Amino acid sequence: MDIRVMESYDEMSDLAATLVVDQVKNKPDSVLGLACGASPIGLYKRLVEAGKRGEVDFSKVKTVNVDEYIGVPAESPDSYHGFMRKHLFDELGIKPENTLIPDGMAVDILSECARYSHTIKEWGGIDLMVLGIGANAHIGFNEPGDAFVPETHVVELSEATRNANCHFFANPKDMPHWAISMGIQEIMFARGLILLASGTAKTVALGKMAGDITPQAPASILQLHRHVIIIADKAAAARLEQE
Repeated sequence: MDIRVMESYDEMSDLAATLVVDQVKNKPDSVLGLACGASPIGLYKRLVEAGKRGEVDFSKVKTVNVDEYIGVPAESPDSYHGFMRKHLFDELGIKPENTLIPDGMAVDILSECARYSHTIKEWGGIDLMVLGIGANAHIGFNEPGDAFVPETHVVELSEATRNANCHFFANPKDMPHWAISMGIQEIMFARGLILLASGTAKTVALGKMAGDITPQAPASILQLHRHVIIIADKAAAARLEQE
């Protein structure tokens, strides 16, 4: 693991944006894996600014999101579709046909999972994946469990995950119990990975990530990836040197 400990969230976002922009400059038709939540918002803001300044062209880029809630319409601002439109897609004018986010309203959710996995393969896999990390060391919505699930699948969200994410909803009581998540194999097959972590709420999670490799701490599998960059502030990284 290439661990970069930064002074602040802004410095984290600056570095992550530089890495993503360099990826797109080097390969204009890159497939980017993207996460939602608080961690990547600063990154997305900087990508929008770079695009609007003409520093980088995202017109040929394709994006693949790691997860989506089940039962939340894509049109809803509470959905990850809505999150991505607000923070990145609409601002950069990324074409809908170049974006891939699970359909949480699909009639047949298992078929939707299979379709999603197939499309990732059809697009040639992910060139650079941006991840956050949950307080329980989940990546995507791959919660701690007895085994690593390889491909896109249905996940029952833990209470810890629901409590951490419900504030993103207009009505926190609407926070779903279920989601669709990209699988661990699909994440690990990305040719490059960036994981963002900020604040004391992620300190224990990063410690688990650097500990024993176990599905009880899904992020620990990243130790086996050939090219992963961990970008964390000092608070989040406090336990890394102890592991």
